Amino acid sequence: AATAPGKKITARLKRTLPVRGPQAPTLSELMRWYCLNTNTHGCRRIVVSRGRLRRLLWILLTLSAVGLILWQCAELLMNYYSASVSVTVQFQKLPFPAVTICNINPYKYSAMKEYLSELDKETKKALETFYGFSEGKSKVRRSVDDWNSTGSDFFQQIPLLKVEDFSRTATDLHSGQKRKIEGSVFHKDSSIVNSGDSNDIIGFQLCDANNSSECALYTFSSGVNAIQEWYKLHYMNIMAQIPLETKEKLSYSADDLLLTCFFDGLSCDKRHFTRFHHPLHGNCYTFNSGENGTILSTSTGGSEYGLQVVLYIDEADYNPFLVTSTGAKIIVHDQNEYPFIEDIGTEIETAAATSIGMHFTRSRKLSKPYSDCTETGADIPVENLYNKSYSLQICLHSCFQKAMVDSCGCAQYAQPLPTGAEYCNYKKNPNWMYCYYRLHEKFVKEQLGCQQICKDACSFKEWALTTSIAQWPSTVSEDWMLRVLSWDKGQKLNKKLNKTDLANLMVFYKDLNERFISENPANTLVILLSNFGGQLGLWMSCSVVCVIEIVEVFFIDSLSIVLRRQWQRAKKWWHGRQGRARPASDPERQGHERQGHDNPACIDEDLPTFTTALRLPLPQDSPLPRTPPPNYSTLRLETAFTEQLPDTLELGQH
Repeated sequence: AATAPGKKITARLKRTLPVRGPQAPTLSELMRWYCLNTNTHGCRRIVVSRGRLRRLLWILLTLSAVGLILWQCAELLMNYYSASVSVTVQFQKLPFPAVTICNINPYKYSAMKEYLSELDKETKKALETFYGFSEGKSKVRRSVDDWNSTGSDFFQQIPLLKVEDFSRTATDLHSGQKRKIEGSVFHKDSSIVNSGDSNDIIGFQLCDANNSSECALYTFSSGVNAIQEWYKLHYMNIMAQIPLETKEKLSYSADDLLLTCFFDGLSCDKRHFTRFHHPLHGNCYTFNSGENGTILSTSTGGSEYGLQVVLYIDEADYNPFLVTSTGAKIIVHDQNEYPFIEDIGTEIETAAATSIGMHFTRSRKLSKPYSDCTETGADIPVENLYNKSYSLQICLHSCFQKAMVDSCGCAQYAQPLPTGAEYCNYKKNPNWMYCYYRLHEKFVKEQLGCQQICKDACSFKEWALTTSIAQWPSTVSEDWMLRVLSWDKGQKLNKKLNKTDLANLMVFYKDLNERFISENPANTLVILLSNFGGQLGLWMSCSVVCVIEIVEVFFIDSLSIVLRRQWQRAKKWWHGRQGRARPASDPERQGHERQGHDNPACIDEDLPTFTTALRLPLPQDSPLPRTPPPNYSTLRLETAFTEQLPDTLELGQH
């Protein structure tokens, strides 16, 4: 009962006094309280300044400072995700890279004739029909297998065509009859269809085996390109049906390809080379492959301390329709990388000495969030078909091969086989050619999604090559050199060597400087926070505590005020609805039941002070208060002692 009056006074104060600070009832009062109490001087000057002009200037200055802070902080944040490049050069003993060598001609033509006899016959017929080229009547050896009969039927289905005019008519090579061209026309030499003499356009038409109306004509402005593309198309069909063991025997052995070998001034032989079979280049040989666990290195730069080999090319046994150049292809790569001879191989001339000087560079990029590279390729949803370390080329080729198997039902011959798949051939997959060309068109146009899925590797090694060529052998040394080489290989070669059958190759380090290019973060988290603090202090004289205060006032408190007002409106609406539903109670009882929580923001339960009580407004229906008369009984002095001393008693009587 003693505390009841205090509670009533507290409740009345809460209903009457204005509330400021974080518990202000309105946003305007909250913003005014913040400007008066914050440490950011600009906000305070907006409130306390007198005159509209001065207040407007402070508003503009404060908003400009806020804009500059946001701009500078955004720049700092973007700079945080940038990287600086550093280059380190070290002089040390370097590991020698793997060097893969392939003959440009993948298989000996003399051994392949029985498999390619029908295809060669059709090709010679095309040359005679279109260009009047004839070698005279020559007996062509027939194959003992059944490629010929099937191939003959297939050549009739996909013959070479000579487009005569733009009325979509063409001459069929096989039958000599004219046919109407249906479907789309794709010019393979350029993105623009040749607008010159249409009589020079040669190509072939591919149709969907399941829908004969779906056709595409592939044309070439050069007859050489058209015949080669058509020949390779049927060539891959034939090679896909030959077992791997047979193809390895049809290609060149290490004894056939390598005549002499030196490394680091010492002699080497075929035991230092590892064979692997490439679908398009036959048997290739890799020097220093590291398969035996040993990687050779060199301690001195220069051509005398690198790899020196003399290659036997055997130009006379080249396939005249498959390849049009003579020589070898090499590629320098890391032991864990797959040699993409067809993509980045370097061609070596015959009758010449080719010197290739190398500079070794290791590169390392930062992964996310600095760049979109991958560390090991484990995060790329593409199966690695090459059993080598991840690279962008491996990902792209594997992605296309996977799409080929899914769309066409078989694998493309030039790339490794996925698990459970088999290479395409026109016996089992008569529709694969049309499907392959359509799919490759989408791949080139980046419509398969492979370019979006595949990423660069974060770390990689690179050998920058510098190539120089000299005539070899010289005129004065040609005689004896060819005699000696013929004598060395006399038991294996049944003819005299010609310099056009030989190629001299030297691969060496120009220097032993290893260049290491790495990316480092341009800023650390500590530097970023320091820069943020500098910008806040420069433009707004603000600290971290000030930032926390801004977050509290402008987000937490503002949101609570908005939610509170919405709650009060809903509460008022609900009470109004309840009031209409039942009669009102006694007003005097309502007044006694109010507990002083009209302003829910007020949570202070302390008793009022004299100062706050003076600020209470007077009731409208009551007279002004008057000072009550004093209670004189309170002036009576009462001693705290039971007895009074005699001397004090006498003084009291006087």
